[in-house]
Amino acid sequence: MGDTIRNPDGELFVDGRWIPSSARDGIDVEDPATRATVGRVAVATDDDVDAAIDAAGRTWREWRETSPHARTAIIMRAAQLLRDRAVPIAEAMTRENGKPYGDSLDEVAYTADIMDSLATDAPRRFGHVLPTAAADGRTMVVSEPVGPVAAFTTWNYPLTVPGRKVAAALAAGCTVVIKPAEETPASAVALAHALADAGLPDGVLNMVFGDPARISSRLIASPVMRKVSFTGSTAVGTLLARQAAEHAKPTMLELGGHAPVIVFDDVDVDAVAQQALGAKIHNTGQSCGSPIRFYVHENVYERFVERFGELLGGVSVADGFAEGVGMGPLANGRRFAAMEPIVRDAVSRGARLVTGGVGDDSVGYYWRPTLLADVPEDAVVMNEEPFGPIAAVSSFRDESDVIERANRLPFGLGAYLFTGSAERALRIPGRLDVGMVSVNRFGVGARDTFFGGRKESGYGSEGGPEAVEEYLVRKLIVQS
Repeated sequence: MGDTIRNPDGELFVDGRWIPSSARDGIDVEDPATRATVGRVAVATDDDVDAAIDAAGRTWREWRETSPHARTAIIMRAAQLLRDRAVPIAEAMTRENGKPYGDSLDEVAYTADIMDSLATDAPRRFGHVLPTAAADGRTMVVSEPVGPVAAFTTWNYPLTVPGRKVAAALAAGCTVVIKPAEETPASAVALAHALADAGLPDGVLNMVFGDPARISSRLIASPVMRKVSFTGSTAVGTLLARQAAEHAKPTMLELGGHAPVIVFDDVDVDAVAQQALGAKIHNTGQSCGSPIRFYVHENVYERFVERFGELLGGVSVADGFAEGVGMGPLANGRRFAAMEPIVRDAVSRGARLVTGGVGDDSVGYYWRPTLLADVPEDAVVMNEEPFGPIAAVSSFRDESDVIERANRLPFGLGAYLFTGSAERALRIPGRLDVGMVSVNRFGVGARDTFFGGRKESGYGSEGGPEAVEEYLVRKLIVQS
């Protein structure tokens, strides 16, 4: 399907105007399953970016005064429009990102649910009243929208990441200029269309594509923009945070991870391996919450390696539209090129290649799910996020030692714990230095929960009521 059906045009959306790629210089959009060009995204000029900034600044005071219930209604209408348009959005997502079509449909539904949840938090901007010494006085703390937001999103979840970022900011009463990923523009454009069709006033949301460095520096330097929200790599996120700091602008960063998995010997090993299969191949391993470092108790280590390897070796890797596909291609050539050196490094340091370790980019960017066993701590895969379908397994004996190993990296997004002990399940999460812990299941965060990390995985929340709080500032009001 990828090389015969073109995606919707990658338009800019500036002050309520749609600017097609035919009206600007463009960037080709590639189908990672076929390497065919399936679309083109418009490249914003400096004037386009400035017009988007002006629109966000001009409309934000009116939008902040729009009743929270009215904002809620618009966001929820847009969420329903995404559900109504799920099929074409999912088709475009698979064509641009490569993930299986069923997963793309799930992402549309998941994003709509997140938007509903964030929308309902709009009327809940709570403040508080403080007692005063004077009988005729009153002291209050209130929450107000921070102002126009510059948002930047990545390609791995091309609808969910822009959807939750935009919905949270709009719910809080902020206007937005967003630059989604040029590799996967169709999903973000569909989001903008849904919000516009739901009645969002012109200029409240603006969307630009183009040169990331030029656009980000222009947005961040503008005195109109009041906050920076970024999802992506740690390297880029820290660069943007430094730029924002030069203008005393707050940032919200959701960056990379390197999730450890601790498996004790009191679990059903086959059941954990089956769960691990789904978690590892999901989105072709291109997720900040993807499990990477598997620390398995020595008593069940070989059994886990054997079963996990069997399962990974049986995965069907194909075009995301293929019948029975288990895992699609990597999203781009950069990710494909990164896989082989990671495997080669681990093997050179003594790791055992259990399955996978090979790929084929002659047609698309296909890489076999890969399991490495007996991996030493100094291997690249144990220290740098592979962002692909590679899992590394090492054994442990002592609980304190494995917790120290799990915590040793500068990343702190998510971690996973599997144990049959209720006492251990309650105690160990508090010792893991991450923002999110899942016990006896994979997956961190849900439609209506906090989602964020610590250390070099960033700060702030992309989900739950805390996500709306990210776009609010507090004000003290003293009356007499």
